[in-house]
Amino acid sequence: MSRDSDNVLDATRVCVNRLGLSRVTIDDIVVESGVSRATIYRFFPGGRDVLFEAMRVREMESFFEAIRFEAIGANDLVDLLTRCIVVASAALRNDEHLASMLASERGEVLAELTVDGVPRVINMATAFLTPLAEEFVDHDAAVQIVEVVARLVISNFLAPSSLVDFTDRDSVRRFLVAFDFLTQPNLSTTH
Repeated sequence: MSRDSDNVLDATRVCVNRLGLSRVTIDDIVVESGVSRATIYRFFPGGRDVLFEAMRVREMESFFEAIRFEAIGANDLVDLLTRCIVVASAALRNDEHLASMLASERGEVLAELTVDGVPRVINMATAFLTPLAEEFVDHDAAVQIVEVVARLVISNFLAPSSLVDFTDRDSVRRFLVAFDFLTQPNLSTTH
């Protein structure tokens, strides 16, 4: 992406935080970004919907890149999953943009986190995290584990557990170790 298109996406996020998703117009983004309407449409043909989708994709890529960065160098599958769950859960809990969106556009945001968005989140999680899990398990097992963990983190974000604190490494590790299927030979070694 160019500097101008990044600037437009940054401005879009600021406008969404300030006005709410349903109230933001291209004109709001023009004013905030200092980029002309024509340039915005050149970068994001299709206008507002395409621009919002580009913002969502960039946000998810940044989210999963942060998780991947923290997960690199994991010692084993439990360590990898612990790192991923804790970083993702803390990021979701502390995301001011997400909190703002939930406050102003609850229905649309919940749709993005549930029915409409789960396949997108799982696809992104699979792309970013499966290669790390493949250090410890075969490809098929890695894909399955990443999918289940992604669903678990989303579910816990929407309705936090009173039994397991997903932002605490020790709590998550105890939870994962309780399921010794993670240490079974068919999951703990690569092919």
